[in-house]
Amino acid sequence: MPVPFRTLSTLIAGIILLMSTQAIAQPTPPGDPITSPQGQGLHAPITSAQDRVALSLNGQWNHIPDPFDNGSLTHLSQPLNQGYWEDQQRTDPEQRIEYNFQNAQPLKVPGDWNSQRDDLFFYEGTLWYQRSFDFESTDSKRHFLHFGAVNRHADVWINGEYLGSHHVGFTPFSFEITSKLKPTNNSLVVRVDNRRRAEDVPAMRTDWWNYGGITRDVAILETSSTFIRAWEVQLNKDATKATGWIQLDGPNASNQKCTIAIGDSPSIQTTVQTDPNGHAQLSIPWSKDLALWSPESPTLHKVNITAASVDKVQDQIGFRTIATQGRNILLNNQPVFLRGICLHEEAPDREGRAYSEADARKLLSSAKELGCNYVRLAHYTHNEHMLKVADELGLMVWAEIPVYWVLDFENPVTRTYAQTHLTEMIDRDRNRASVIIWSVGNENQGSEIQTALRRDLAAVARASDPSRLISAACFVRMTRGDDGNLNGVFVDDPFGEFADILAINEYIGWYHDSTDQLANLPLQTAWEKPLIFSEFGVGVKQGLHSDSVDSDGNANEIWTEEFGIRFYQDQLAWCNELKEANLLQGLSPWILKDFRSPRRPLAKIQDWYNRKGLISETGQKKQVYSVLQKQYQSWINNQD
Repeated sequence: MPVPFRTLSTLIAGIILLMSTQAIAQPTPPGDPITSPQGQGLHAPITSAQDRVALSLNGQWNHIPDPFDNGSLTHLSQPLNQGYWEDQQRTDPEQRIEYNFQNAQPLKVPGDWNSQRDDLFFYEGTLWYQRSFDFESTDSKRHFLHFGAVNRHADVWINGEYLGSHHVGFTPFSFEITSKLKPTNNSLVVRVDNRRRAEDVPAMRTDWWNYGGITRDVAILETSSTFIRAWEVQLNKDATKATGWIQLDGPNASNQKCTIAIGDSPSIQTTVQTDPNGHAQLSIPWSKDLALWSPESPTLHKVNITAASVDKVQDQIGFRTIATQGRNILLNNQPVFLRGICLHEEAPDREGRAYSEADARKLLSSAKELGCNYVRLAHYTHNEHMLKVADELGLMVWAEIPVYWVLDFENPVTRTYAQTHLTEMIDRDRNRASVIIWSVGNENQGSEIQTALRRDLAAVARASDPSRLISAACFVRMTRGDDGNLNGVFVDDPFGEFADILAINEYIGWYHDSTDQLANLPLQTAWEKPLIFSEFGVGVKQGLHSDSVDSDGNANEIWTEEFGIRFYQDQLAWCNELKEANLLQGLSPWILKDFRSPRRPLAKIQDWYNRKGLISETGQKKQVYSVLQKQYQSWINNQD
């Protein structure tokens, strides 16, 4: 059931609390985000971490909101020697300990605090999490504390010992804790700070809710002393061989024989040997008996990797090629038109962040029902379940980092955060066939410094993963005639030079002008590359109707179902024109579901939701859903 809209007193209290947290001095814990933007104490990324879980730490955690950072600073804003991370217990009635996790209110992990407590709905600041656990370890195993994501700045202690920090809010991170565990009563403390900062990525302004907390799974991973830490296997561009690499981690990582086998019957395999650094490259001739992955036939093959007698891993992986040729996108060397929709990572049937496999299945099944073969996961790295379910359902994916709107583009801290978002996303999802596009930004203006950051990020992505396409959602330039009406659309953001796919966000008929002007509106691109409409959309309050029309009989009252139908019909007619002229190779309208936004306060209409969803926050389909669904079905019937 949806959570009722908050009372005015709760909203005012939340806003006051938010204002107070922005005004206080910033703390400087061991993992200060300014002096150590890359984080501290982190272990290198572990591929397929979910398959190594020895103990899930999901569930109820104790928590203490800390808007004035009492847990880490003195009253004079100096660092404490003993803070909340000590998890102290009163043993003497004279002890002046002014916190107690054991008597504190619980929060569910994974989950955000904003949707679990009404009085934290608007809260941006520090919140401390704590939970205790028992764990019996053995001398022959290694153990890692793994977080799927924490938004945004996280500092972590176990049994009072500082492990390290992580400073981007949507990607996984781990600490090795092999020597730090006790058989009973381990105390794990996490300090989470979701305050927005000018140097952050994203920075001060977004059009989505700044959900704070431990928003994804937490677990203790168990491995052998030497283990397969990371690996990659993909089909090369001409589909003649599977290529990749294996990275071992541990005292016996060098000179190990590793075998990789793909498929059941038939299967292909090879054996390689690691170098002194525990790394091995691999290449296996491809068998045409192994089916390729596509939206129509999302075949996944079993992949087994064995490192001599020390370790083995298994996954289900799709193999496909993705490329461009002139204005076309080629999947498995065949032109493909992207019938898409954008998604935020919001739960389909409750308030707050989506985080589970069930959430992923419900969201992506709605996209499949719509007729999609493609989804844009905006505007940050979504949870891993989304990519695995997309693999299974046959949905191509645009994966994005939150280089969003305005950043401190020249700040080296900002640049470090942006690159961390990108490399950690690629490290996690490089084996997911569904991912065809790495996006390095959204709606950044085309100035030299903004283009330079996106260019540099594109180079990082290509160096890490040359098999996928690079893009970013850009603004579009429009021209007008003497009558003031639109007479041309030009796709010429300077980043287009470095992109494989051109992508634009356009809102003709919503934020400006009328969709009447779209018919036969010329569009030109500065490069002979594929173009997709990464966004267009219209605000509609589900169930709101009006008979109001303009002089031509067109619905003209915004927010109504009728206005939404008019908008989509005109936009899709223009898309059809461009598609027929081979100027458009895909679209992902904004957005599948209404989502929380602090920029949308209009009472009785928005109520802190962005209303551009095809589905309401309560799961009710708006009439525009059927309009888009019918268009997609028409394209399917005509084989795109």
